[in-house]
Formats: sequence, C-alpha cells, structure tokens
Amino acid sequence: MVAGTLNIKGQRFVVVPEAEYESLLNRRGEAETYLPPLPKALPDGNYPAVEYARASLARKLIRARRSAGISQAELARLAGIRVETLNRIERLKMSPGVATVQKLDDALMAAESRRGGRRS
Repeated sequence: MVAGTLNIKGQRFVVVPEAEYESLLNRRGEAETYLPPLPKALPDGNYPAVEYARASLARKLIRARRSAGISQAELARLAGIRVETLNRIERLKMSPGVATVQKLDDALMAAESRRGGRRS
C-alpha cells in the first residue's frame, strides 16, 4: 500500500490512493460478515440472555483480536488456553468462565500494548 501522512492543525492524517481506500472499506465489510450473528428477538421483544451474551462476547473478542493483528492460535497462546477453546468461544459453541474471559482480556491488552495501540 502506498500511503503518505500529513499534519493539519496538529492532527496527523494518512493519505492513500482512492482505489486502496475503497479496497480497505470493502475488506472491512467482508470482515464484519464473518462475525457470529446476534440472536433474533423473541416474540415479546426481549432477547435470549445467554445466547445474546455469548454472541456479543464472541464478536467483541473477534474484533479485538483482529484489531491486535493476531490469530486465534496466538491469542490462545498468550492467554494460556487451548486454541480449540478460543475457537469454540468465537463460534458460539461454548460460554467461557470468568477466569477464561480475564485471561483473554489480559492477553488482548498485552497484544495491543506490544503494537503500541490502546483498547477501550
């Protein structure tokens, strides 16, 4: 990718050719399609709590992992869990316990800090 930077009023901007910008937008849209779906609302308008929580956590994990630029295998290694466990969490096949969620969060924070980024 050919990119340049410029500063305007103290803010740094990255400039890329329009075709590359369009390509990045398209790839972002493709990545979003690979997120597990949130469950549909029940007839009373509520959502099934466990299924919604499981899907929401999986989507956040996937986005954070991709943002950190690491694979499932790398995140699992950093968190000290089996890659199969992380894969099942991301595919909504299992709900992690509190300890596993904490390990994953710590690993993602460490991965982000290595990259120089910051998660919120």
